[in-house]
Amino acid sequence: MNEEIIIAGFGGQGVLSMGKILAYSGMMQNMEVSWMPSYGPEMRGGTANVTVILSDSRISSPILNVYDTAIILNQQSLDKFEEKVKPGGLLLYDTNGITRHPKRTDIKIYQVEAAAEAAKMATTKTFNMIVLGGYLKLKPIIDFEDIKNGLKKSLPKRHHHLIPLNIDALERGMKIVKALNN
Repeated sequence: MNEEIIIAGFGGQGVLSMGKILAYSGMMQNMEVSWMPSYGPEMRGGTANVTVILSDSRISSPILNVYDTAIILNQQSLDKFEEKVKPGGLLLYDTNGITRHPKRTDIKIYQVEAAAEAAKMATTKTFNMIVLGGYLKLKPIIDFEDIKNGLKKSLPKRHHHLIPLNIDALERGMKIVKALNN
């Protein structure tokens, strides 16, 4: 098993956190893991992306040009990464702020309306966990218990009281993800 993922959006959307949680969770499952963030000089509002590789064998390089999965959170990232998904791969995106939807027919395309669902939960901070839940429903390569442990490992102790809320958001994402072209 080898899963090469790009997660991309604006700074402040939890892009790097999603990647970090996936990486820690993969480590909990004894996978080989690579986590490589990339972000602009802006702290919030600038573009950010992270490459995560989860594998049961050695990872030769963290640098990728094409991906098995793209998790997209804004239009700029969709424009940049849609063509970099391998044929047969998966593109998961939140529709909020998207003006041009994906058009490829050689990949699986899914939507998760995470921004709207986070608003229903009355906390936008769960946005990224809703998206991550959608991904985990589509590709359950990491056990849910390991995701919980990855949350504990990646969140500072002062935020551990938010873990139940994050778990609820993951479960909501699993329920609301929907296929567009399958």
